[in-house]
Amino acid sequence: MSVSVERPEIQALRLLVEATYGQPLATHNAFIALVDRIDSALREHLSESTLERLWGYSTRGAQAVSLRTLDVLSRYTGAASWKDFCAELKESGRIESEEFSGDSIVSTRLSPGTRLQLGWLPDRLVTVVYMGNNRFLVQESINSSLNPGDSFECLQIQQGRPLYMDRFRRAGSLTESRYVAGEPHGLTSISLK
Repeated sequence: MSVSVERPEIQALRLLVEATYGQPLATHNAFIALVDRIDSALREHLSESTLERLWGYSTRGAQAVSLRTLDVLSRYTGAASWKDFCAELKESGRIESEEFSGDSIVSTRLSPGTRLQLGWLPDRLVTVVYMGNNRFLVQESINSSLNPGDSFECLQIQQGRPLYMDRFRRAGSLTESRYVAGEPHGLTSISLK
């Protein structure tokens, strides 16, 4: 059995695995070290290429992940299983379910070269181009600390929600981090340009 990587619980698990590991997983060597730690702690083996696909580090990406992989990663974070991890997450209130009415764009449905214009308060306006593999490149930026040439990964962009960027990289830099835009009010506009 496999689970779609677009489920919010997957993102929460990735963040908790990184917190348990002690740093973001942004290099091939970090994934190899994580595999070693999981082997030592649980006597379970996961392939670094499986983890790289799950984190979006691999160019092949992943649409779904096996239940066994989720069970092992959940146990690494201290939960008894993936099912227990999801139950604990729900009980903790860290993921709330609610309907939303704003526009939403899922990156896997975009064609490379598609341009989007994103806006947020007070007067920020940024144009990004979709590069493929969930990756975006900033082309224009007005009143924002994002700069042309910056790049990031994002699976879904939602109006009314902050823009959470994974593997954010400043133009000309190899260092990756996480970045959020539009907090606390979220994006005020999303349009195809």
